[in-house]
Amino acid sequence: MDLQKSAAAQEPLPPTELRASDADRDRVADLLRDALAEGRLTADEHAERVEGVLAAKTVGELDVFVRDLPAAHAAGHASRAGGVSYDAPVPNRPAPGSIPVDADERVMAVFSSAMRKGRWRAGRRIHAYAVFGSVEIDLSEALFEHQQVMIKAVSVFGSVEIRVPENVSLRGSGGGVLGDFAVDTLDSGQADAPVVYVDGLAVLGSVEAKPKRGKLVADLLDRVSHKVDDHLRKHLGH
Repeated sequence: MDLQKSAAAQEPLPPTELRASDADRDRVADLLRDALAEGRLTADEHAERVEGVLAAKTVGELDVFVRDLPAAHAAGHASRAGGVSYDAPVPNRPAPGSIPVDADERVMAVFSSAMRKGRWRAGRRIHAYAVFGSVEIDLSEALFEHQQVMIKAVSVFGSVEIRVPENVSLRGSGGGVLGDFAVDTLDSGQADAPVVYVDGLAVLGSVEAKPKRGKLVADLLDRVSHKVDDHLRKHLGH
């Protein structure tokens, strides 16, 4: 009898019964924020679900709050319970210490407009400020020398517009005060693809980040083609 009890005690728990971490709650809160911005949830529904997320103790309890949201069922990211995956390959925030505190480049527009586009080298941290003005940051033709790029965007009675290639990953973490902060989550599908993180605040203004259709990172495609060529050479060598 004791041996049976000991064996039962060692059986692994199903994923839904595991204790939820702060990172798990943050991921679900991000999905709820996006659903609110897309109009899938009302403000009252969003507030009620966020309150439930904060009180949730297990992964299964968290899953309940996003089970009816399309983003929670993205291909390759769904759990066996039918909800969001809690070990997504691309984190919602950069790894600690991977992004410098000081900006590599600043783009500012005060009662004016500023633009960064074309063939340029994207640093690890870019700060964009729009005060009664507009800022456009176009990364569709940029050279990515770092896998993680952080864009800090602040808009006050202005707009910050960010465009990225379709074959990078895009994550957002920010908010709006009588303004609109919208970041379209994007997954590259390539493990070594750049990840662009957009953080910041929109005060009576807007911050928008999304992919630019038809634009791809050329050097990423080169790296992929080199890997394919190497694989073929090794295969033919056998």
